[in-house]
Amino acid sequence: MARLLADEQFPRKSVELLRTFGHDVITIQEAGKAGISDDMVLEFAILENRAVLTINRRDFFKLHKIKPEHTGIIACKYDLDWN
Repeated sequence: MARLLADEQFPRKSVELLRTFGHDVITIQEAGKAGISDDMVLEFAILENRAVLTINRRDFFKLHKIKPEHTGIIACKYDLDWN
């Protein structure tokens, strides 16, 4: 299963659901890193060999261009009108 790091804005319910499917997901808060910058989130994910889960698409797409040597960035869209 996937090793994932959820950034601060990523929905907690989604983290919990991914865990029920067997994925190894930690939140940036659980890692004791709340409040760090996006580039530091990516650096931490690289050190932990995890892909980043985020809804902050714009900033993490920019970071990908600057530092493409990462485990992955899963950028989701927060859409309340999903019906």
